[in-house]
Amino acid sequence: MNGTSSGRGRRIVLWRHGQTAWNLERRFQGSTDIELTEEGVAQARRAARLLAALDPDAIIASDLRRAAATARELAAVTGLEVTHDPGLRETYAGAWQGLTHEEIVARYGEQYTAWKRGEPVRRGGGELETEVADRAAPVVERSADKLPDGGTLVVVSHGGTIRTTIGRLLGLEPHHWEGLGGLSNCCWSVLGEGARGWRLMEHNAGTLPEPVLGDDD
Repeated sequence: MNGTSSGRGRRIVLWRHGQTAWNLERRFQGSTDIELTEEGVAQARRAARLLAALDPDAIIASDLRRAAATARELAAVTGLEVTHDPGLRETYAGAWQGLTHEEIVARYGEQYTAWKRGEPVRRGGGELETEVADRAAPVVERSADKLPDGGTLVVVSHGGTIRTTIGRLLGLEPHHWEGLGGLSNCCWSVLGEGARGWRLMEHNAGTLPEPVLGDDD
């Protein structure tokens, strides 16, 4: 976790893309390149107006269309350019991709149950969650290291990739990552920099973060 112990007061906002048709159908998207619905674009536009109030310094995004289109709405409001990185793509899940939740449970029940227990599973023959973190977390760390003191980075990515990246940046053991829970479409989580590294300040938020007052008393 390069640079995170220096107390520079940086902030990372990890923002999930807007709604897609496969989200509505509860189909596992993985690395399949699915576009936003009209509602997904509207979600991104609403959220972008809120996130712009955080005065971000940089925006990085997955190059998949649903994330790129979401990031584009924030770029339009802030005037910032978006840097796209394939390292921020969603988990590749092989044979699971395109299947509904019910189809996955019916066809790959044991694999699904093992994954939910926190075991390392190549869902559908695809990537391990730790492999997703191996490629995504360094992208976020490198971008955060370029921020000025007190700066804010917005990362536009996908639910699974965001969860694994948060887990890695917080130093959690992989079998605990599922405990972070999922993100709703176009909601975000916020990591703030403290003296001992990154802290989870907001999770699955859809409104602007409020200061945490007296959390230890």
